[in-house]
Amino acid sequence: MMKNSVLRSILHVVAFALSVSLLVSCYKPAPGFTATHHYNQNFNFIVKSDSISLYELPDSVTDSTLVYQGEQLVVAEIKIIPEDSIDSVWVKLARDQMSQGWTRECHLLEKVAPDDPISRFIDTFSNNHQLLFLALVVMVIAIYGLRKLYRRDAYIVHFNDIDSVLPTLLALLVATSASVYATIQNFSPESWRHFYFHPTLNPFVVTPVIGLFVSLVWALIITGVAVVDDVFRRLPFGSGVLYLLGLSAVCAVDYVVFSIFTLYYIGYLLLVVYIWFSVRSIRGVLSRYVCGNCGARIRHLGKCPYCGAVNE
Repeated sequence: MMKNSVLRSILHVVAFALSVSLLVSCYKPAPGFTATHHYNQNFNFIVKSDSISLYELPDSVTDSTLVYQGEQLVVAEIKIIPEDSIDSVWVKLARDQMSQGWTRECHLLEKVAPDDPISRFIDTFSNNHQLLFLALVVMVIAIYGLRKLYRRDAYIVHFNDIDSVLPTLLALLVATSASVYATIQNFSPESWRHFYFHPTLNPFVVTPVIGLFVSLVWALIITGVAVVDDVFRRLPFGSGVLYLLGLSAVCAVDYVVFSIFTLYYIGYLLLVVYIWFSVRSIRGVLSRYVCGNCGARIRHLGKCPYCGAVNE
């Protein structure tokens, strides 16, 4: 009876999540200008650079209006000027009724982002992730180095792991997500560009490869939450924080390595090797026994590391 109740609860949660995902950020590809440029009239942008100049007339460099970082713009009109040798597409934008003007599309797109939180996150993450990841890796290596001076039993995923498969699963999801992202950049860049302009958290309303990537992002979020809970159940707070920092550094390295090497097709072979290595390493740390005194899970027979009892 209890099993049926738990099963019904799980099914209700899954059904609710699917219902929400089907209602979030649905979109349909539009023909014409939107199909090739991914935006059209009434599309909303937000300024991400320090400022952008809007001119009174197309192909003009006088009577400009400045709009500044963080201000919102709406596309009011689009004109094609074939004789313009720099960019034939001119876009009229409006901040308000009194502040309107034109700019070339090439100048516009490098200074604005779609006014959507997912698009802004993609833009920020794409511009800064390698620097942030490098800083994180250096910081964690330094912390682990200091820790090793005092203790020899610091836990870290893949090498001296805790008795859980979840951290390894998270690292594998990051590596797979990075490979899928690089695959999209190689073989379907316009799909990603359209997703950037029209983002969605629903994997069922986009192309299959984008849907796979969005599904992996959901899996990362769910697994990440489960990892944090599992780590703090198994380790003291200080050791748990250090372990999570180390796991974050490993995931950062995974993302950078697989997103770059997959662009050159080497990443696919590396992913197979990494999966083999991860499965082999986690099999060596999973506990096979339970302490007869305190009930803790232990890897080997002998002295229990938790209570000191001898198990034979």
